[in-house]
Amino acid sequence: MQIGLSSKADKEHVVFLPSDEVPTSWYNILPDLPAPLPPPLNPQTKQPFSDPAPLFRIFAKELVMQEMSAERWIKIPDEVYDAYQRLPRPTPLVRAKRLENYLKTPAEIYYKSEYISPAGSHKPNTAIAQAYYNKAQGIERLVTETGAGQWGSALAMSTNIFDLKCRVYMVSASYRTKPGRKTMMEIWGAEVFSSPSNNTKFGQKLLAENPDHNGSLGIAISEAIEDTLRDDNTRYCLGSVLNHVLLHQTVIGLEAKKQFEMIDVYPDVICGCIGGGSNFAGFAYPFIADKLQGKTETEFIACESKAVPSTTKGTYTYDFGDTAEMTPLLKMYTVGHNYLPPPIHSGGLRYHGKAPSLCLLINKGYIKPVAYHQTEIFEAARIFAQTEGMITAPETAHNIKYAIDEALRCKKTGEKKVIAFNNCGHGLLDLQAYENFLAGKLKDWEPTEIRPPHYV
Repeated sequence: MQIGLSSKADKEHVVFLPSDEVPTSWYNILPDLPAPLPPPLNPQTKQPFSDPAPLFRIFAKELVMQEMSAERWIKIPDEVYDAYQRLPRPTPLVRAKRLENYLKTPAEIYYKSEYISPAGSHKPNTAIAQAYYNKAQGIERLVTETGAGQWGSALAMSTNIFDLKCRVYMVSASYRTKPGRKTMMEIWGAEVFSSPSNNTKFGQKLLAENPDHNGSLGIAISEAIEDTLRDDNTRYCLGSVLNHVLLHQTVIGLEAKKQFEMIDVYPDVICGCIGGGSNFAGFAYPFIADKLQGKTETEFIACESKAVPSTTKGTYTYDFGDTAEMTPLLKMYTVGHNYLPPPIHSGGLRYHGKAPSLCLLINKGYIKPVAYHQTEIFEAARIFAQTEGMITAPETAHNIKYAIDEALRCKKTGEKKVIAFNNCGHGLLDLQAYENFLAGKLKDWEPTEIRPPHYV
């Protein structure tokens, strides 16, 4: 176990990389996985896709090829690299020294500052790439879904960079409680619909059954794909789960590895919140590569909501990525694509499944999943804000909860572990949720009925 800090590290509260140190390639974990990733299945035949061509109608062709690539390193296009530097990248690595002092822990806590992007989260790292590849193919319009709104905001911003149109289906529970995110998307020129909506046949069906439907990411994905298939010049974009999305996010972890090297430190514990898995994978996968090669004993912890306990109470099996059963079947931990998540404030974590590569690593024991109620993660976020000054998104608060708990365990044992997480989103548009927390109005939701699918 790599523990402790050098005297140099103790002086470094913020670690900056020069702008020319932005990674020039993304890291693809697929060739390094401990077992082959189970292939996606055709939703009609339930057999592996023998030809990727049908997926070209939904996604940009280059993104489909990245999804299936066996190349360990994939070059970042110059246009994407330039856009990264204007976010700006690299983002700082910060030592949470005041939090450490408050906890009176011998542990050291670091976080990567992805919240400083214009969209307020890590999501532009893949939104920019996806917009670029669609523009290069001659596509004119992109359609997507969003939960809390971070992904929709990032894609709306990125379509401006590459002169594309954008339409977003925003989960109704978040559409009602996070109006600021809707406004951001509209300022960047996107059309935003509350999902389920009257703009699709699937949405109309659900609203006829329940006009006050809270929606889900699975439903919003179904609406976005239905919309995409109506127009030949439109393609669909996804903000998490798929291999190419996680691939683009590894720019975070690759930068972080360089920053830790600069101060002669290597994390003992890396934790991250998981909705679909892109935040966790983006920060952790470059470090997991070392573990897969036997170079480190670092622990990797994936934090989810107890209201949507995919990896802690779900089943590792094939399931649809959406509610209307339009997507390929993916092998993942899932609570079932018909699961209706409670309206928790961590909208980005209200997804029934998780990224297949992340799920395989959990199944093989390389990553440990944990789950939290929303009242306890908001309490952790309050402590973080009062010590470090930064008000985080509710999703990010799940990482903070684990980091605080682990630091307190170190206080009991005397271990000088290095704990690291990705500070993946700010909470300045989540203040209504914080107001409810301070007023004692937040409730902890138990999961609704879980019915694991049995397709294959």
